[in-house]
Amino acid sequence: MEPLASGHDRSGFESAVEVLDRYFRTQSGQDARKNMAAPFVLALPDGTIAGYYTLSSTSVQLAELPEQPLRKLPKYPRVPATLMGRLAVDRRLQGKGYGRLLLADALYRSARSEIASFALIVDAKDDSARRFYERESFLPFSEQPMKLFRAMADVKRLFA
Repeated sequence: MEPLASGHDRSGFESAVEVLDRYFRTQSGQDARKNMAAPFVLALPDGTIAGYYTLSSTSVQLAELPEQPLRKLPKYPRVPATLMGRLAVDRRLQGKGYGRLLLADALYRSARSEIASFALIVDAKDDSARRFYERESFLPFSEQPMKLFRAMADVKRLFA
């Protein structure tokens, strides 16, 4: 697992989700250079990109969150969070655990960051992705079931 670099061949990557493929091939390098997102890739020994994800900063309105985590938060209108904007695995390698490996790396990088973050936020692209995140202990936002989060305190306990 490593940050996206100019030497990574992105041209053959196909996740079967066109918007994720197009982003990875054409936009991810620009986002990295402009500090809009930090793309990370899982490169196999032969150089094949098995998958990628991106991390960036965001914030969340407290009113969007379920009541349970609100009890422990200060009464600010917004709280800082980390956004995993994209996660994709090459379609030829799906079902082999690479998605969970990419997610674990994103959780680890987020947990060890020195930048304050209440949670890791994801936007599931479809029901299958939503179920994947729910299996990994992500909780849906109150009125946006495709937007999920995992509290950073919980993530940090994973790596303690």
